[in-house]
Amino acid sequence: MSELNHVELWNRCLDVIKDNVSEQAYKTWFLPIVPLEYKEKTLLVQVPSQFFYEFLEDKYLDLLRKTLYKVFGEGTKLMYDVVVNHSSRPEQTVQMESTKRAIIERKPVMNIKVPNIPIPELDPHLNPDYNFDTFIEGVSNKLSRSVGEAVAQNPAKTIFNPLFIYGASGVGKTHLANAIGTKIKELYPTKRVLYVSAHLFQVQYTDSVRNNTTNDFINFYQNIDVLIIDDIQEFAGLTKTQNTFFHIFNQLHQNGKQLILTSDRAPVLLQGMEERLITRFKWGMVAELEKPTVELRKNILLNKIHRDGLQIPMDVVNFIAENVSDSVRDLEGIVISLMAHATIYNRDIDMELAKRIVRKVVNCENKQVTVDDIIATVCGHFGVEAKDIYSKTRKSEVVQARQVAMYLAKSYTDLSAAKIGSLIGNKDHATVLHACKTIKAQLEVDKVFQNELSEIKQSLKGGNGKA
Repeated sequence: MSELNHVELWNRCLDVIKDNVSEQAYKTWFLPIVPLEYKEKTLLVQVPSQFFYEFLEDKYLDLLRKTLYKVFGEGTKLMYDVVVNHSSRPEQTVQMESTKRAIIERKPVMNIKVPNIPIPELDPHLNPDYNFDTFIEGVSNKLSRSVGEAVAQNPAKTIFNPLFIYGASGVGKTHLANAIGTKIKELYPTKRVLYVSAHLFQVQYTDSVRNNTTNDFINFYQNIDVLIIDDIQEFAGLTKTQNTFFHIFNQLHQNGKQLILTSDRAPVLLQGMEERLITRFKWGMVAELEKPTVELRKNILLNKIHRDGLQIPMDVVNFIAENVSDSVRDLEGIVISLMAHATIYNRDIDMELAKRIVRKVVNCENKQVTVDDIIATVCGHFGVEAKDIYSKTRKSEVVQARQVAMYLAKSYTDLSAAKIGSLIGNKDHATVLHACKTIKAQLEVDKVFQNELSEIKQSLKGGNGKA
């Protein structure tokens, strides 16, 4: 067959595959495949990474085989050309035969000599206090910790690449991400590890655009061996930043570099994020850090008390663990407050003092309301699913819930209409402004609706809602 024919036949395969998988799966796993040649009843295709090859073999092998038999003929074999990278040599590929996993390495077509340009030392910006020794294990974090340790032992050599860690604020995402980076630097001192917040990445990118140094910015990040991005949800609505990160992500992943990302929500709930990025976030391992159990909270407290050399009665420890449930940071903050009060006022740490300090933390009236809080409260009130808010459905009850959520987000947060729209249903700013106008108009004429909104506000602020 000529090259033209095998390309045409592969395009026919794509037509068949497109009818048998979702549009997202088609774009993610089949469009990137490049047909290279067909001879001796064997089709050779190129795929962008080892992980890509493994995923196709695990999920779509039967579909590929049936499609090839239908279009190319019975008995057609499939060989993969997997793009890899060896630091000491030019970029190469390895061939893998479908279902056999036998690897045959090809010699590079051209013998190119790459100049050995030394790369300057890099400050990883890791917090050494956030390590695995201080990350106390419990039921709620056991899986995430185990995966994190596996990545630290063999960065980019496991199927956990990227590693996407998510969970509510204060459950230990930043601690775990830093622990992985710290361990990698300990085991592999020459690896270029970098921890950076999504906000700082955005600031750096904006500066590079302003200073016309975007290429330098991209080249810098493409030379990282282990990239840790904290709070990736901050990229929501930032299209240009997302596009740039998309190319950096692809380059690092295809070159066998490790990516570790943290977020306050699962990839499927990342509103305002491009679908192609969300798809890549799910390529490796998505690990949830749940809120700590009572037992874990107690162990965290005991560990900190021991490290700080404090004397705190066990009944006080139990009281704190049972009443402060949301955040590890709150637990550690209470221990610091207890220590400060005991030192300044020269008094013992007892239950009375503990209750007074815990009350300030647990019943904090000025607790900031987030868009997630608003969506959860509004959905609970109207009896709709949160996923419906993010969907394109035009059901009246969902539309009303979505509009109320937008109205409250405008009232309770400092976010722009565009940002609110990107977080609630991926809508534009005009939709948010229209929603606010609609809700205000309804409030003026509908007393029942006024009462409903008051109830939602009371729920949001724990009985201290704004008027």
